[in-house]
Amino acid sequence: MAIKNLKEWKVLEDHYRKIKNVSLRDLFDENKNRIDDFSIEASSIYFDFSKQLVTQETINYLISLAKARHLSEEINKMFRGERINNTENRPVLHIALRNRSNTKIMVDGKNIMDDVNRVIEQMIQFSDKVRNGSLAGYTGKKFKNIVNIGIGGSDLGPLMVAEALKYYGRNDIENYFVSNVDGTHMAETLKKINPEETLFIIASKTFTTEETMTNATTARKWLLSILRDEKAIAKHFVALSTNQQKVEEFGIDVNNMFEFWDWVGGRYSVTSAIGLSVMIKIGSENFIELLKGFHEMDNHFKNAPFEKNIPVIMGLLGIWYNNFFQCETHAILPYDQYLHRFPAYFQQGDMESNGKSVTRDGVEVDYQTGPIIWGEPGTNGQHAFYQLIHQGTKLIPCDFIGFFKPLNNLGDHHPKLMANLIAQSQALAFGKNKEELEHEGVLAPLIPFKTFSGNRPSSTIMALQLSPRTLGNLIAMYEHKIFVQGIIWDINSFDQWGVELGKVLAKKVLQELKSTEKTRLQHDSSTNKLIEKFRHYNHA
Repeated sequence: MAIKNLKEWKVLEDHYRKIKNVSLRDLFDENKNRIDDFSIEASSIYFDFSKQLVTQETINYLISLAKARHLSEEINKMFRGERINNTENRPVLHIALRNRSNTKIMVDGKNIMDDVNRVIEQMIQFSDKVRNGSLAGYTGKKFKNIVNIGIGGSDLGPLMVAEALKYYGRNDIENYFVSNVDGTHMAETLKKINPEETLFIIASKTFTTEETMTNATTARKWLLSILRDEKAIAKHFVALSTNQQKVEEFGIDVNNMFEFWDWVGGRYSVTSAIGLSVMIKIGSENFIELLKGFHEMDNHFKNAPFEKNIPVIMGLLGIWYNNFFQCETHAILPYDQYLHRFPAYFQQGDMESNGKSVTRDGVEVDYQTGPIIWGEPGTNGQHAFYQLIHQGTKLIPCDFIGFFKPLNNLGDHHPKLMANLIAQSQALAFGKNKEELEHEGVLAPLIPFKTFSGNRPSSTIMALQLSPRTLGNLIAMYEHKIFVQGIIWDINSFDQWGVELGKVLAKKVLQELKSTEKTRLQHDSSTNKLIEKFRHYNHA
């Protein structure tokens, strides 16, 4: 049934009209135990959603909507390995990559955990050899530079995790990530590294991804221009791929080809072989701890009742704001510098998953789906865009992410950082009204400018300390929140056809940009003019 025809949806519409102007001040005054009723602890995460514009009635109605959309059964379908990616006829089994209980997961009559465990063991043996120096470069020097060449999830995932867990990494091993086909990205990376001490990891399932293979080919030429022996390629390049023929043609030893599978989407693949660069940096023991953190949150999501299920509540709150308050964006605000790429990671994770305008049956939707995800680490963001969140005309739900204990305990830095996190969520929720300003002696002409309306919703997500296991909890939590919203909206969160059209057109345009023949262009006038101008300045 279409979502707007569900009685649970209509109940929420009526409820929204009744409480859309609810005051958070009043809600906290009426319920002195609100924090106890609107917070959840699971794994290492403390999730406070008391500052959201909801009552217990709201939560109950949202849970009823989730049940009407058969969320429990859809969760079980994913964990059972059913083909829930219907447009590509694939299972969705990133949860298998971190299945530390090793429970059987059957696909086409085969327990895929055998393959998962085999590749993890291959990664462990390889990364341990790189770290202890028994696997070295062509001239015998230890690897100090690990250059991951990928794009999308094959870049954003390991980049974000490598940055997040840098504290746990070896200081004598440096991670680099090259993704953009813009030659500057590769050129600036090559300036910093010694080829004798560099290992390149090429992440492309098909080994045909244009951006990745363009960068990989440039890296190959650079290495050969200095080491001058084709045999050096096998010593300095490994592949995360399934295309053995292409890998061999490149010159890579197939024993250094790490497999991953079509039931893992790129944006969910960091716990697969795509995480090899991370494992080399932080060590296999820490990487296994990361997997354990994912698995803990997977189990929580699968087994906890909805009212105590963090990803479910996060997802339902997003539905509440996106579809009833008509909010179009959502800010992720980590108060930890190590997580500075976390919002960018979930820009892809969320927007590529739920940026869809048709249902799983191919029917055009008549409601908002995925929000625009954005954010920066605190306190930098406070001096950039918080003005708009506090006093602008747009309602922007926020997630504040912080830790009770720092990894780098310098003076009073951490108390100041956490004071800002806590104060920002408080200020957004409760604001400052005219009476309070008058009591403070603020002059009447300035009162409109210093008034804060409050009622700006946020959740606060805290953990004891940033660790591999905690990071696994956090990432899996957001992954499953995305899944919940996809089910409610009845969209396929696991395909990404929207990225294809531009790629197809780019191939045709590329041929025309390179052509020196005066062929008649047959695009629109804007495209034709841009191609002509490029030719003029590059073929003159």
